[in-house]
Amino acid sequence: MLPESDLADEAVATVRRWLTESADIPASPSAARLAGLLKDPKGLDFTLGFVDRVVRPEDLRVAGRNLERLSHSVPSFLPWYLRFAIHAGGGFALLVPWPIVPIARWVLRRMVGHLVIDATPERLDKTLARLRGRGIRLNLNLLGEAVLGQDEANARLDGTRDLLARADVDYVSIKVSSVAAQLSMWAFDDMVEAVVARLTPLYELAADSETTKFINLDMEEYRDLDLTIAVFTKLLDQPRLKNLEAGIVLQAYLPDALGALQRLTAWATERRQSGGAGIKVRVVKGANLAMEHVDAAIHGWPVATYSTKLESDTNYKRVLNWALTPERTDAVRIGVAGHNLFDVAWAWLLATERHVDNRVEFEMLQGMATAQADVVKRDVGGLLLYTPVVHPREFDSAISYLVRRLEENASSENFMSGLFELASNGAVFAREEGRFRASLAALDDRVPGPNRTQNRSKTLEVAPNVDPVDQRFRNEPDTDPSLSINRAWAARVLDRSDQSRLGAGTIAASRVTETEALDRLIVAAVRAGEGWGDRSAADRARVLHDAGDVLAAFRGRLIEVMANETGKTIAEGDVEVSEAIDFAHYYAERALELDHLADVTYVPPRLTVVTPPWNFPVAIPAGSVLAALAAGSAVVIKPAPQSRRSGAVMVEALWEAGVPRDVLTLVDLEEGDLGRQLVSHPSVDRVILTGGWETAALFRSWRADLPLLAETSGKNAIIVTPSADLDLAVADVVRSAFGHAGQKCSAASLVILVGSVARSERFSRQLEDAVRTLRVGYPQQASAQMGPLIEPPSGKLLGALTVLGDGEQWLVAPRSLDESGRLWSPGVRTGVAAGSEFHLTEYFGPVLGVMTAATLDDAIALQNAVAYGLTAGIHSLEPREVAHWLDRVEAGNLYVNRGITGAIVRRQPFGGWKRSTVGTGAKAGGPNYVLTLGSWRSIEREPSGNILVDGLSRRVASVVKRGQSGISFEEFDRVRRGALSDEAAWASEFGLSRDVSALEVERNVFRYRPAAVTIRLSEGEPLGHLVRLIAAGSLAGADLTISSAQPLPTALVESFSEPIPTANVRAIVIETDAAWLTRAPQLTGRVRLVGGDPLALATAVGGNPDVAIYSAPVTTEGRVELLPFLREQSVSITAHRFGNPDRAMAGLTV
Repeated sequence: MLPESDLADEAVATVRRWLTESADIPASPSAARLAGLLKDPKGLDFTLGFVDRVVRPEDLRVAGRNLERLSHSVPSFLPWYLRFAIHAGGGFALLVPWPIVPIARWVLRRMVGHLVIDATPERLDKTLARLRGRGIRLNLNLLGEAVLGQDEANARLDGTRDLLARADVDYVSIKVSSVAAQLSMWAFDDMVEAVVARLTPLYELAADSETTKFINLDMEEYRDLDLTIAVFTKLLDQPRLKNLEAGIVLQAYLPDALGALQRLTAWATERRQSGGAGIKVRVVKGANLAMEHVDAAIHGWPVATYSTKLESDTNYKRVLNWALTPERTDAVRIGVAGHNLFDVAWAWLLATERHVDNRVEFEMLQGMATAQADVVKRDVGGLLLYTPVVHPREFDSAISYLVRRLEENASSENFMSGLFELASNGAVFAREEGRFRASLAALDDRVPGPNRTQNRSKTLEVAPNVDPVDQRFRNEPDTDPSLSINRAWAARVLDRSDQSRLGAGTIAASRVTETEALDRLIVAAVRAGEGWGDRSAADRARVLHDAGDVLAAFRGRLIEVMANETGKTIAEGDVEVSEAIDFAHYYAERALELDHLADVTYVPPRLTVVTPPWNFPVAIPAGSVLAALAAGSAVVIKPAPQSRRSGAVMVEALWEAGVPRDVLTLVDLEEGDLGRQLVSHPSVDRVILTGGWETAALFRSWRADLPLLAETSGKNAIIVTPSADLDLAVADVVRSAFGHAGQKCSAASLVILVGSVARSERFSRQLEDAVRTLRVGYPQQASAQMGPLIEPPSGKLLGALTVLGDGEQWLVAPRSLDESGRLWSPGVRTGVAAGSEFHLTEYFGPVLGVMTAATLDDAIALQNAVAYGLTAGIHSLEPREVAHWLDRVEAGNLYVNRGITGAIVRRQPFGGWKRSTVGTGAKAGGPNYVLTLGSWRSIEREPSGNILVDGLSRRVASVVKRGQSGISFEEFDRVRRGALSDEAAWASEFGLSRDVSALEVERNVFRYRPAAVTIRLSEGEPLGHLVRLIAAGSLAGADLTISSAQPLPTALVESFSEPIPTANVRAIVIETDAAWLTRAPQLTGRVRLVGGDPLALATAVGGNPDVAIYSAPVTTEGRVELLPFLREQSVSITAHRFGNPDRAMAGLTV
């Protein structure tokens, strides 16, 4: 049933009357001041900056520094005395922050204090008495610190109970997420039970009260929708609460809102018919739009809300239109919440017309549009004000609420932005009237379906063969646990996992126990590899795309076997399958590039051996295998013993996708003699290892020239500065340290607290609370956040879990939780000293060390002091600190204001620096990984007939010209062609910092940094090759050390010492091959060997994994030859605050 159209005209007339009547009521000075401030061009940024950068920091020096910056851009609208206070405060804030910053915070409260009220008992008494004396009813919502653990959840619940117990309080709101920490939608039923148990005493207090007490269950983000409804209905289904009327919120910007209301109405009607009380549904448009966009962008899900304001406005009316009938409002009272006067008038008129006005309550926000609210209250018979309450010591906890309110007041799409001009500005009135009428015109009586419809229960089919060139890579979305169909699917997967034997038959059939059998297998794989390599790149890519489809179809099976075999929780296992799928499709596209380099011909390897780890039993084996297949190589994969069945199921998926069984061979063998035979076999062209650096050293001891590409260990740290959002920092540290029980090479093993953070009671308390609250269990328990260790700890890990070093203490002591020895609670040790065992040692388990540093530079020194450089993080909202850190930290994957685990293919290509990487390879999931697995033959061309060096940068041109005197014209032409190719590659790839994912809410920048390289020109090799490589190193900005069997041209050598050198050459040594090899054991880092004997060099350095030898023939292709001179780095930066753009981080030069 649709309302009569003449209600629109009547609603517009009512709004005009309200505006006329409100003109005689003095507007709240605070509200008017804020509205005017936000209309100033500088207003929103200034106010948001003040709230988040001056009020939030604990450290007064940080707040003072930020105040000083803000004082340079004070909006002119502010009253003179407030402007003066800010200007004066800014001038002295850096010198004497301790008196100035509190004054500045007082100024802020003068600006926004009308939106929240002081929870201090004596102030709250006065405020409630004043507001209630004006006939205003209040819906109080207690704000507080972020709920990271159970202690804070208890504090919030206790505080709300204390509020409700007051005689002058009859209405409170509370959110599920504020009373129960670390909710998991995977364990939906468990979470419902837990939250109901926690909330029941609060609701019983209301039910047993002699006066009416009302509790409203608030809604936050889309993921809370099902959970909040389930908690609400289960609570009120308890016999003791049968006669209690309580409320719940629905957000009309969700298409799901009407369907949810219909379900609630059916339940409430049945409750009423059985003699129980009704309920109230508070209908709002929704206030978390920005965070819904963040959630969707990060996970690759559709945005849960409507895409336009018009659609949301229409759905708001659609919900009210359906709800406001006598038969429905008998069981469900409606709260019409909002400040849009047109909507309020329309809802009031509609309710009156249908004779249900006594079942409707109108609601607004405390402190907003007070004059208009007074007029509305006269007509509709009362008003309920949603009123946040916060203790002054926790005023920063109101920031996210204030940010939403400020954005609403500033956004031209929002009614509030024009409220104070509505009566005086005809254009503003016409705009809002037009929006109102347009939303009514779109009104219908359909029940919209949700935007999110992902269903993992559906059977997936392998996609038909399509031209891979036409496919654009997009990351595979993870499973959305906010959807009930997916939760049911996940529950079935976990049920099967308990006794799963998936992969057992396949791995048993792949057992190899004899050397002769292994030799035959290798010979057959080499033969198959030659045929696979002869297939076109497009053909191989098509098979890989099919592999991605089958891996997607195998998602449930892969999670099942990982849970059973390695203890992966559903949350950890699901994202791992998504990563495997991404590898298939991304490497398929990279394979196509192999045939399109202008100056070289690609030569695929014949055989690649893959030796993956157990901690990522699907994604890493899949990525390694798929990269090798994309490169045209046959593969022999030997899974880790602890995860052999998981590897087998992954291989089954690839076989089913069409990867020939002779091209992809699965073997299970003991890791002694047979393992050595496989890895060191002379027919093996490449070994891809993911494991410890010590394993890489072992492999090289078997074969010094082993072409080993390895991602190895990590000892990773997160720095937290006084400029950080401490609650966010704690959440990310805990997530990074204890995901998969700390058994990730990327896990945070250390947190380094800078300056005042080391003394922050809040940081320490929140960290302890969050860690103690983590639910530890086996993956078959869906509620488990941290699973078991792969095996009982021993050696250094057992020591890390049980023994403290000098000066160390347990903030949270780890404990063994069952007889298996695999289940441990997480631990946090403080007092970790620089250079101590815990500082420098990788442990691979659930234990975090806390270090302190006086300055950011000291913290960076601690972070860089370890031998590894895999991942590194910083939490700071100060862009200059972040920029400083980005320039100095030594790691392959950098993370700013987010966790440091969970790298995603293409978005954050993964791989480290220093001892976190071995060999000549590139980052997994990045643009160069497949390209580096094969080799290249140069395409030689006829020389051109001139000596021009047009198109080269100044430094490179100078290298080419000054090196010309020592080489023939043919060599010169080849050097020039190579340098021109370098310039083209620099312009298109290596000289760029690119964010190809373009998520906006998160920046993911892939960039190249110069490397230190030793270039060796062997005896008998043309000098032109050396000049060509020096030119490449010059363009890359690399630090070069040169060893040559013949002298370099004098002019070239002199150019290295000029004020602006042509290349960064640190040393030049002229020596024979024999002398070079004698000196070789001193080498570290990268060596670009031209000619000579690579095996002799590898033998001379003892196969040292710290030495990466690039010994391929020198080509003229810049896309190939620049790679040794550059290190890849992935930088991931959170670019939003509460969903709104963080302009400082978005604008940071990376």
